[in-house]
Amino acid sequence: MDMEFIRKRITELRLAKGVSELAMSQALGHGRAYITHITSGRANPSVPELLYIIDYLDVTPRTFFSESNENESVLLQKIMDRLQKHSEDDLALFLALLDRMPSHRAAEPALCAATKSSRPFDGQSAENGT
Repeated sequence: MDMEFIRKRITELRLAKGVSELAMSQALGHGRAYITHITSGRANPSVPELLYIIDYLDVTPRTFFSESNENESVLLQKIMDRLQKHSEDDLALFLALLDRMPSHRAAEPALCAATKSSRPFDGQSAENGT
């Protein structure tokens, strides 16, 4: 693994999050070109700063550095990261829930588009506010 991997991974995850280099730089408390300098190879983040970047991108260090996850969606990686924090009983319940749900690959694009909202699901319908 080299800095090129880190630069590409930051760009990939930033784009998946839907944020600009400018917005990310500012959110991390740096000047407007901070992320641009990192992703272009003009600068390298320190280890603590890289960990802040990884946290900002909503992934774990394991997910960030895992080359085997390159073809998985960021959403799937987030789900797997969060599942690892649960007990065996919770995981069994989650698996039972998944087993009860129909699996339709054709529905994936609509589901993915629906998950891009920055507002967490609160049980209310977006159409009628209930």
